[in-house]
Amino acid sequence: MKTRSTLAVGSIALDTVEAPAGRRENILGGSATYFSITTALFSPVNLVGVVGSDFPDEAWLLLKDRGVNLENVQAVEGATFRWGGRYHAGFMGRDTLFTELGVFEGFKPAISEGYRSPDIVYLGNIQPRLQLDLLAALSNHPLVISDTMNLWINNSRDSLLEVLAKTDIFLINDEEAGMLTGIADLAAAATDLLGRGPEAVIIKLGSNGALIAEGGKRTHVPIYLDAEVVDPTGAGDTFAGGLVGHIALHGKDDLLAAVVTGTAAASYTIQGFGLEGLLSATRESVMVRASVVAQTME
Repeated sequence: MKTRSTLAVGSIALDTVEAPAGRRENILGGSATYFSITTALFSPVNLVGVVGSDFPDEAWLLLKDRGVNLENVQAVEGATFRWGGRYHAGFMGRDTLFTELGVFEGFKPAISEGYRSPDIVYLGNIQPRLQLDLLAALSNHPLVISDTMNLWINNSRDSLLEVLAKTDIFLINDEEAGMLTGIADLAAAATDLLGRGPEAVIIKLGSNGALIAEGGKRTHVPIYLDAEVVDPTGAGDTFAGGLVGHIALHGKDDLLAAVVTGTAAASYTIQGFGLEGLLSATRESVMVRASVVAQTME
Protein backbone atom coordinates (compact mmCIF):
# COMPACT_ATOMS: atom_id res chain seq x y z
CA MET A 1 0.00 0.00 0.00
CA LYS A 2 1.44 3.36 -1.05
CA THR A 3 1.49 5.94 1.75
CA ARG A 4 1.00 9.39 0.34
CA SER A 5 2.84 12.42 1.71
CA THR A 6 0.97 15.52 2.90
CA LEU A 7 2.15 19.12 2.92
CA ALA A 8 0.09 21.22 5.33
CA VAL A 9 -0.01 24.95 5.99
CA GLY A 10 -1.82 26.74 8.79
CA SER A 11 -1.47 28.44 12.15
CA ILE A 12 0.63 27.31 15.09
CA ALA A 13 -0.49 29.06 18.26
CA LEU A 14 -0.42 29.29 22.03
CA ASP A 15 -4.00 29.25 23.30
CA THR A 16 -5.80 30.30 26.44
CA VAL A 17 -9.08 28.45 26.88
CA GLU A 18 -11.87 28.93 29.40
CA ALA A 19 -14.62 26.30 29.57
CA PRO A 20 -17.06 25.00 32.18
CA ALA A 21 -14.45 22.44 33.28
CA GLY A 22 -11.71 25.00 33.92
CA ARG A 23 -9.06 27.20 32.33
CA ARG A 24 -5.73 26.58 30.60
CA GLU A 25 -3.20 29.23 29.60
CA ASN A 26 -0.57 29.22 26.85
CA ILE A 27 -1.24 25.68 25.68
CA LEU A 28 -0.11 24.50 22.27
CA GLY A 29 -2.81 25.02 19.65
CA GLY A 30 -3.44 26.38 16.17
CA SER A 31 -5.17 24.82 13.18
CA ALA A 32 -1.99 23.31 11.71
CA THR A 33 -1.01 21.79 15.05
CA TYR A 34 -4.24 19.83 15.51
CA PHE A 35 -4.28 18.87 11.85
CA SER A 36 -0.69 17.66 11.60
CA ILE A 37 -0.68 15.66 14.85
CA THR A 38 -3.81 13.86 13.66
CA THR A 39 -2.57 13.24 10.12
CA ALA A 40 0.72 11.90 11.48
CA LEU A 41 -1.20 9.03 13.08
CA PHE A 42 -1.71 7.73 9.54
CA SER A 43 0.99 9.04 7.21
CA PRO A 44 3.94 11.45 6.82
CA VAL A 45 3.06 15.12 7.19
CA ASN A 46 5.29 18.10 6.45
CA LEU A 47 4.19 21.24 8.24
CA VAL A 48 4.54 24.79 6.87
CA GLY A 49 4.12 27.54 9.45
CA VAL A 50 5.75 30.13 11.66
CA VAL A 51 6.43 30.54 15.38
CA GLY A 52 8.08 33.24 17.46
CA SER A 53 11.13 33.23 19.67
CA ASP A 54 8.86 32.54 22.67
CA PHE A 55 7.70 29.18 21.29
CA PRO A 56 8.37 26.62 24.05
CA ASP A 57 11.02 23.93 23.61
CA GLU A 58 8.56 21.32 24.84
CA ALA A 59 6.17 22.24 22.03
CA TRP A 60 8.89 21.64 19.42
CA LEU A 61 9.64 18.30 21.03
CA LEU A 62 5.99 17.27 21.18
CA LEU A 63 5.47 17.90 17.47
CA LYS A 64 8.66 16.05 16.57
CA ASP A 65 7.82 13.14 18.85
CA ARG A 66 4.47 12.86 17.13
CA GLY A 67 6.16 12.45 13.76
CA VAL A 68 5.49 15.92 12.34
CA ASN A 69 8.24 17.13 10.00
CA LEU A 70 9.13 20.71 11.00
CA GLU A 71 11.74 21.58 8.39
CA ASN A 72 9.42 24.17 6.82
CA VAL A 73 8.35 25.80 10.10
CA GLN A 74 9.97 29.20 10.38
CA ALA A 75 11.23 30.38 13.79
CA VAL A 76 11.55 34.17 13.76
CA GLU A 77 12.11 36.90 16.30
CA GLY A 78 8.90 38.03 17.94
CA ALA A 79 5.79 36.61 19.59
CA THR A 80 4.02 33.42 18.58
CA PHE A 81 0.38 33.78 17.47
CA ARG A 82 -1.86 33.70 20.57
CA TRP A 83 -5.59 33.20 20.87
CA GLY A 84 -7.95 33.18 23.82
CA GLY A 85 -11.53 31.94 23.98
CA ARG A 86 -14.28 31.40 26.53
CA TYR A 87 -16.99 28.79 25.98
CA HIS A 88 -20.49 29.37 27.32
CA ALA A 89 -22.29 26.90 29.56
CA GLY A 90 -23.40 23.89 27.59
CA PHE A 91 -21.04 25.05 24.81
CA MET A 92 -23.83 27.16 23.37
CA GLY A 93 -21.48 29.71 21.88
CA ARG A 94 -17.96 31.04 22.38
CA ASP A 95 -16.44 34.46 23.00
CA THR A 96 -13.04 35.34 21.61
CA LEU A 97 -11.10 36.99 24.44
CA PHE A 98 -8.11 38.08 22.37
CA THR A 99 -6.29 37.45 19.10
CA GLU A 100 -2.62 38.44 18.95
CA LEU A 101 -1.20 37.57 15.55
CA GLY A 102 2.43 38.23 16.45
CA VAL A 103 4.79 36.80 13.82
CA PHE A 104 1.85 35.16 12.04
CA GLU A 105 0.78 38.59 10.76
CA GLY A 106 3.77 38.77 8.40
CA PHE A 107 3.91 35.07 7.59
CA LYS A 108 4.92 34.10 4.07
CA PRO A 109 4.96 30.33 3.52
CA ALA A 110 8.32 29.02 2.32
CA ILE A 111 8.86 25.44 1.13
CA SER A 112 12.24 23.73 0.90
CA GLU A 113 13.09 22.27 -2.50
CA GLY A 114 12.65 18.66 -1.42
CA TYR A 115 9.05 19.22 -0.30
CA ARG A 116 7.55 20.83 -3.40
CA SER A 117 6.05 17.65 -4.90
CA PRO A 118 3.65 16.33 -2.24
CA ASP A 119 0.90 13.85 -2.99
CA ILE A 120 -1.61 15.89 -0.96
CA VAL A 121 -1.72 19.56 0.02
CA TYR A 122 -3.85 20.74 2.92
CA LEU A 123 -4.52 24.48 2.94
CA GLY A 124 -5.57 25.41 6.46
CA ASN A 125 -7.69 28.51 6.95
CA ILE A 126 -4.99 31.13 6.43
CA GLN A 127 -5.34 34.14 4.13
CA PRO A 128 -6.43 32.88 0.67
CA ARG A 129 -3.68 34.82 -1.08
CA LEU A 130 -1.13 32.86 0.94
CA GLN A 131 -2.90 29.62 0.05
CA LEU A 132 -2.53 30.55 -3.63
CA ASP A 133 1.14 31.48 -3.17
CA LEU A 134 1.82 28.06 -1.65
CA LEU A 135 0.13 26.29 -4.54
CA ALA A 136 2.17 28.35 -6.99
CA ALA A 137 5.40 27.24 -5.31
CA LEU A 138 4.70 23.55 -5.94
CA SER A 139 6.30 21.66 -8.82
CA ASN A 140 3.46 19.15 -9.27
CA HIS A 141 -0.33 18.93 -9.19
CA PRO A 142 -1.27 17.25 -5.91
CA LEU A 143 -4.68 16.52 -4.47
CA VAL A 144 -5.71 19.86 -2.92
CA ILE A 145 -7.86 19.95 0.20
CA SER A 146 -8.68 23.40 1.58
CA ASP A 147 -10.49 25.00 4.49
CA THR A 148 -11.55 28.57 5.17
CA MET A 149 -13.27 30.80 7.74
CA ASN A 150 -15.72 33.69 7.94
CA LEU A 151 -12.95 36.33 8.06
CA TRP A 152 -11.72 35.43 4.57
CA ILE A 153 -15.27 35.16 3.20
CA ASN A 154 -15.88 38.74 4.32
CA ASN A 155 -12.48 40.25 3.49
CA SER A 156 -10.94 38.17 0.69
CA ARG A 157 -13.82 36.65 -1.23
CA ASP A 158 -12.27 36.95 -4.71
CA SER A 159 -9.03 35.26 -3.63
CA LEU A 160 -11.00 32.61 -1.79
CA LEU A 161 -12.97 31.80 -4.93
CA GLU A 162 -9.64 31.42 -6.76
CA VAL A 163 -8.59 28.89 -4.14
CA LEU A 164 -11.92 27.11 -4.50
CA ALA A 165 -11.39 26.76 -8.23
CA LYS A 166 -8.06 24.98 -7.57
CA THR A 167 -9.44 22.76 -4.78
CA ASP A 168 -10.39 19.10 -5.08
CA ILE A 169 -12.05 18.70 -1.65
CA PHE A 170 -13.38 21.80 0.10
CA LEU A 171 -14.13 21.96 3.83
CA ILE A 172 -16.41 24.63 5.28
CA ASN A 173 -18.82 24.87 8.19
CA ASP A 174 -22.56 25.34 7.84
CA GLU A 175 -22.64 29.05 8.74
CA GLU A 176 -19.76 29.83 6.39
CA ALA A 177 -21.37 27.87 3.53
CA GLY A 178 -24.39 30.16 3.78
CA MET A 179 -22.19 33.25 3.94
CA LEU A 180 -20.12 32.29 0.91
CA THR A 181 -23.00 31.24 -1.32
CA GLY A 182 -25.86 33.37 0.00
CA ILE A 183 -27.95 30.19 0.13
CA ALA A 184 -29.51 29.05 3.41
CA ASP A 185 -30.34 25.49 2.36
CA LEU A 186 -27.16 23.45 2.90
CA ALA A 187 -27.76 20.92 0.13
CA ALA A 188 -28.30 23.76 -2.35
CA ALA A 189 -25.29 25.66 -0.98
CA ALA A 190 -23.19 22.55 -1.53
CA THR A 191 -24.40 22.38 -5.13
CA ASP A 192 -23.34 25.99 -5.65
CA LEU A 193 -19.89 25.31 -4.17
CA LEU A 194 -19.42 22.20 -6.32
CA GLY A 195 -20.09 24.34 -9.36
CA ARG A 196 -17.10 26.52 -8.46
CA GLY A 197 -14.47 23.82 -8.89
CA PRO A 198 -14.21 21.13 -6.22
CA GLU A 199 -14.97 17.46 -6.82
CA ALA A 200 -16.40 17.23 -3.32
CA VAL A 201 -17.59 19.59 -0.58
CA ILE A 202 -17.78 18.67 3.08
CA ILE A 203 -19.91 20.93 5.26
CA LYS A 204 -19.06 20.65 8.95
CA LEU A 205 -22.14 20.73 11.18
CA GLY A 206 -20.51 20.78 14.62
CA SER A 207 -22.40 18.55 17.04
CA ASN A 208 -24.66 17.47 14.16
CA GLY A 209 -21.84 15.83 12.21
CA ALA A 210 -21.01 16.56 8.58
CA LEU A 211 -22.63 16.67 5.14
CA ILE A 212 -20.75 15.20 2.18
CA ALA A 213 -21.61 16.48 -1.29
CA GLU A 214 -20.25 14.66 -4.36
CA GLY A 215 -21.97 15.17 -7.68
CA GLY A 216 -25.69 14.77 -7.01
CA LYS A 217 -25.17 12.66 -3.88
CA ARG A 218 -25.61 14.07 -0.35
CA THR A 219 -24.62 11.98 2.68
CA HIS A 220 -24.96 12.91 6.34
CA VAL A 221 -22.36 11.55 8.79
CA PRO A 222 -23.22 11.70 12.52
CA ILE A 223 -20.77 12.36 15.33
CA TYR A 224 -19.32 9.75 17.70
CA LEU A 225 -21.77 9.98 20.58
CA ASP A 226 -19.82 8.56 23.53
CA ALA A 227 -17.39 11.44 24.01
CA GLU A 228 -17.87 14.02 26.76
CA VAL A 229 -17.14 17.57 25.66
CA VAL A 230 -14.45 19.31 27.73
CA ASP A 231 -13.00 21.69 25.12
CA PRO A 232 -14.06 21.68 21.45
CA THR A 233 -11.16 23.88 20.32
CA GLY A 234 -9.42 22.28 17.33
CA ALA A 235 -12.11 19.67 16.68
CA GLY A 236 -12.65 20.85 13.10
CA ASP A 237 -8.91 20.79 12.39
CA THR A 238 -8.64 17.32 13.91
CA PHE A 239 -11.53 16.24 11.70
CA ALA A 240 -9.59 17.47 8.67
CA GLY A 241 -6.47 15.68 9.86
CA GLY A 242 -8.27 12.37 10.21
CA LEU A 243 -9.91 12.79 6.81
CA VAL A 244 -6.61 13.60 5.09
CA GLY A 245 -4.75 10.86 6.97
CA HIS A 246 -7.30 8.32 5.74
CA ILE A 247 -6.98 9.57 2.17
CA ALA A 248 -3.18 9.43 2.43
CA LEU A 249 -3.43 5.75 3.35
CA HIS A 250 -6.33 4.59 1.21
CA GLY A 251 -6.85 7.16 -1.55
CA LYS A 252 -9.80 9.46 -2.21
CA ASP A 253 -12.25 6.98 -3.75
CA ASP A 254 -14.11 6.30 -0.49
CA LEU A 255 -14.67 9.79 0.84
CA LEU A 256 -17.38 8.58 3.20
CA ALA A 257 -14.88 6.36 5.03
CA ALA A 258 -12.44 9.29 5.23
CA VAL A 259 -15.09 11.56 6.75
CA VAL A 260 -16.03 8.86 9.26
CA THR A 261 -12.35 8.60 10.25
CA GLY A 262 -12.15 12.38 10.67
CA THR A 263 -15.28 12.32 12.82
CA ALA A 264 -13.78 9.63 15.05
CA ALA A 265 -10.52 11.54 15.41
CA ALA A 266 -12.34 14.74 16.39
CA SER A 267 -14.10 12.88 19.20
CA TYR A 268 -10.74 12.57 20.99
CA THR A 269 -9.91 16.27 20.79
CA ILE A 270 -13.10 17.41 22.51
CA GLN A 271 -12.42 15.14 25.51
CA GLY A 272 -9.64 17.28 26.99
CA PHE A 273 -8.24 20.80 27.04
CA GLY A 274 -6.13 21.63 24.02
CA LEU A 275 -4.28 18.57 22.80
CA GLU A 276 -4.85 16.47 25.93
CA GLY A 277 -7.57 14.31 24.42
CA LEU A 278 -6.00 13.98 20.99
CA LEU A 279 -2.66 12.85 22.40
CA SER A 280 -4.37 9.81 23.89
CA ALA A 281 -5.46 8.64 20.42
CA THR A 282 -3.75 6.03 18.27
CA ARG A 283 -4.55 5.03 14.71
CA GLU A 284 -6.06 1.82 16.02
CA SER A 285 -8.26 3.53 18.63
CA VAL A 286 -9.49 6.07 16.07
CA MET A 287 -10.48 3.28 13.73
CA VAL A 288 -12.39 1.52 16.51
CA ARG A 289 -14.47 4.66 17.00
CA ALA A 290 -14.81 5.03 13.23
CA SER A 291 -16.38 1.58 13.08
CA VAL A 292 -18.89 2.65 15.72
CA VAL A 293 -19.83 5.75 13.71
CA ALA A 294 -20.16 3.67 10.55
CA GLN A 295 -22.45 1.20 12.34
CA THR A 296 -24.82 4.00 13.32
CA MET A 297 -25.27 4.77 9.61
CA GLU A 298 -26.25 1.22 8.64
